[in-house]
Amino acid sequence: MDTTTIIITIIAAIVLLIVGAFLGVAFFRRQRSKNLRKKFGPEYERTINEFGDAHKAEDELEARVKHVKSLDIQPLSDEQRERFTREWRATQAEFVDQPVAALQDADRLIKEAMAAKGYPVDDFEQRAADISVDYPDMVGHYRGMREIAARSEREDVSTEDLRQAMVHCRALFEELVGSEVNEHEENQKEKI
Repeated sequence: MDTTTIIITIIAAIVLLIVGAFLGVAFFRRQRSKNLRKKFGPEYERTINEFGDAHKAEDELEARVKHVKSLDIQPLSDEQRERFTREWRATQAEFVDQPVAALQDADRLIKEAMAAKGYPVDDFEQRAADISVDYPDMVGHYRGMREIAARSEREDVSTEDLRQAMVHCRALFEELVGSEVNEHEENQKEKI
């Protein structure tokens, strides 16, 4: 082989390595996006819209996963579930006479349930980010509730808006506490 052939072979090998590396990175990013979109559902798109850049948004979502993995999340005990469920029923009953106070109590119950499980609860955005990892379908409910609750502090909101906020709360509460599952199991035991 002459020098020209060796140089051409080396250049071709370098080009192939660069193209291969580029394709590998593109494949990795596409898989990363696909996995995050699947895991986070609507929260994936919301985060991209918030950040305005898919790579930054995906970095944020991966940071959320890493953060939640670092927490010591524990299931609630039966006693905790029962207490939260009792308080939730009282909160729902309170809605008829005092819808704003009931919404505030519902938010408090969600924070208490999260804290009991091991989530940090000091900051709403952190709570929402943590919920998005373990309950990606519920974080939209939580944000919806929070938006209505915040509006109710500034202005009058309709009873229908407050009812919708409670619906949002209930969906997340049931996921956090598992009360619907327990009620179903109790009903099944009573039938036996």
